[in-house]
Amino acid sequence: MTDLSNSSTLDLSHQILDNLPVAIYTTDSEGRITYFNRAAADFAGREPELGKDQWCVTHKLFTTDGQVLPHDQCPMAVALRENRPVRNQSAISQRPDGTRVPFLPYPTPLHDDQGRLVGAVNMLFDLTDRHLADEARHHLSAIVESSFDAIVSKDLNGVIKSWNSGAQRLFGYTADEAVGRSVTMLIPDDHLDEEPRILERIRKGERVETYETIRRRKDGSLVPVSLTISPVRNAVGRIIGASKIARDISIAKESEYRIRMLMREVNHRVKNQYSVIISMIRETSKRSSTPAEFERQVRERIMALSLSHDLLVSGDWRGATIFELLLAQAKPFGNEERISMAGPSLTLNPNAVQYLGIAFHELATNSAKYGVLSAAEGTISVQWKVSQAGALKRFQLIWKERDGPQVQNIGHGGFGTVVLQRVAPAAVSGTGILEYDSHGVTWTLEAPLLQLEASVDSEHVDPQAIDEVIGGPEFEVLP
Repeated sequence: MTDLSNSSTLDLSHQILDNLPVAIYTTDSEGRITYFNRAAADFAGREPELGKDQWCVTHKLFTTDGQVLPHDQCPMAVALRENRPVRNQSAISQRPDGTRVPFLPYPTPLHDDQGRLVGAVNMLFDLTDRHLADEARHHLSAIVESSFDAIVSKDLNGVIKSWNSGAQRLFGYTADEAVGRSVTMLIPDDHLDEEPRILERIRKGERVETYETIRRRKDGSLVPVSLTISPVRNAVGRIIGASKIARDISIAKESEYRIRMLMREVNHRVKNQYSVIISMIRETSKRSSTPAEFERQVRERIMALSLSHDLLVSGDWRGATIFELLLAQAKPFGNEERISMAGPSLTLNPNAVQYLGIAFHELATNSAKYGVLSAAEGTISVQWKVSQAGALKRFQLIWKERDGPQVQNIGHGGFGTVVLQRVAPAAVSGTGILEYDSHGVTWTLEAPLLQLEASVDSEHVDPQAIDEVIGGPEFEVLP
């Protein structure tokens, strides 16, 4: 490199400095640059002019907060002006191409044998890699802290070293309460054998893939979690601990349980429906005069079952109201506006929905063929009530037709009678009374409320028992 001094000692020194990978330059006492090595030129992105450029080799300077830093106020200028080394004052250099480089300067005054200030030497330490690492570390720290999952680190003795806000939300302990304590404070007694096995695998450098287990909160409650555990290494690659990611899977477990229970319920209801359908087919075949009539009647009854099924599906199999069930079964026949309903708010359980749905279908079918729904006049009143009978509550529902044609038959030759007097009442442990007169049909159902109400689990109905009821002796309807 070019130098204003002809000293052989300086030449040797410059040869040494030229081969160093760190940026170094010197100035005279006025701050004019007297020497720079190749690394300094590369750092600055330019070739400084010896004896002309002053204080800095860089094109432009900025403070760490982005403000312009004049060259005569840079650390080198301060070191010369105040005749002292300047330390720990980072800055940002901008190259001619616009690239900005964070750096840490080390300007140090130089003195002659008499102690007079003759110049200064400066070393520029590029902080780009450090800044990138810091940014990555801060970014990762922000991710960890903002994560909804609990992220915890521990040493090889199981002592908690870090604790994010997700861990506080999940387990209830603050970081101050958790850090420094054994991670076993989170493990129920019957799961304590997990920790030694985990630490043994971590010491071997193994990653513990996600698995489900139980952990204990600060309030003593247990929470199902999924855990993923990985080794933590230091700068030289030695394993010094482990990081844990714990995710609350309570909602997922709850959903799985509800799905299993729903599938069991659906399986049970489908079996019941199959039994009823088979019995309907058998009994309908006995009472149908032609294959076409048989096909129509079976199709209509299966569609009635499907309407009740649709209500249960839309209600997540929790049940349906009497109003919804009546409207769904009557709507296919039209004139449903001639049906009035009155009674307390009551949601039927799935079992009651299915069997009362069959009963309402038979009543609506008969009315559409022979009764009120078949004529231009008349009304249907459906009323229900709940009364106290000793220690139990009783449910009563009355379907009553008024001012319609005189009814001569019901239920397509007797099957409807069986449904209304046997099947539906038996399904809810009740009784059914079917009457008719010149005003129309009246059907009265009485049963214990607990067998119908959705808030109380009713006993499953035995499909074989229902089959026996349907296939039993016929009930005749008087003319």
